[in-house]
Amino acid sequence: MVVVTGQNEVSGNPDDAMSSSDAEDDFQEPATPTATQAGQALPLLPQQFPEVVPLNVGGMYFTTRLSTLRRYEDTMLAAMFSGRHYIPTDAEGRYFIDRDGTYFGDILNFLRSGDLPPRERVRSVYKEAQYYSIGPLLDNLEDLQPLKGEKVRQAFLGLMPYYKDHLERIIEIAKLRAMQRKARFAKLKVCVFKEEMPITPYECPHFNSLRFERSESETKLFEHHCEVDVSFGPWEAVADVYDLLHCIVTDLSDRGITVDHQCIGVCDKHLINHYYCKRPIYEFKITWW
Repeated sequence: MVVVTGQNEVSGNPDDAMSSSDAEDDFQEPATPTATQAGQALPLLPQQFPEVVPLNVGGMYFTTRLSTLRRYEDTMLAAMFSGRHYIPTDAEGRYFIDRDGTYFGDILNFLRSGDLPPRERVRSVYKEAQYYSIGPLLDNLEDLQPLKGEKVRQAFLGLMPYYKDHLERIIEIAKLRAMQRKARFAKLKVCVFKEEMPITPYECPHFNSLRFERSESETKLFEHHCEVDVSFGPWEAVADVYDLLHCIVTDLSDRGITVDHQCIGVCDKHLINHYYCKRPIYEFKITWW
């Protein structure tokens, strides 16, 4: 770059020349430091919070003591209001948390006095407690219904191989069939069986365990896949076929899917001698709108 001083004569068009003031401006330091410079020179001071803290949680207003927010050290709220992090404020000076505030009152009530929400709000408050990482509240909620019952149910479903994959298959088949037929609903066949070996009139009196003691060669004679869309089983637990059907319908309903089912018979596939499959077959009807 050519620097033109004020003492040099300028030839040609005066508009094409650089004045001394322009040159000086070109080399001036910025009036204020850049973000990088500010970060290096002036680190942010810890944010100071009042003893009584006004809050705006997703547009809902709350007021609580600072000590309440810091009740448990290992929580997100304690970290947010520790002074180590900057919390923005709204136009009225309330500290803003960008989260749905519907159940934040339940969070505060637990931090204040250990109060727990009513049963109909337990699941929703549990999700909020997970977000804010409030371990003591999570532990208390897990001992309440319906979460305690859900733990028992999941223990049962843990015995079911590919349970979630089978649910996805039910949904996918029903969706494809409804789209192909341009229909409101779709039907599919589902087999739900508890015991691995077939039941026949000849075996019922001796049916005292979940599995039969047979050699490997004999077991292969009974290998069989029913002509259905999805098959659940076998499993070893006290819970029976109707319990698993309840789980299937519940989990589909929780995903917003309308489902009806009914038993339409048993698999009559002949295996060997007097043995037939006899596994129950259910028709599932998935309605899409």
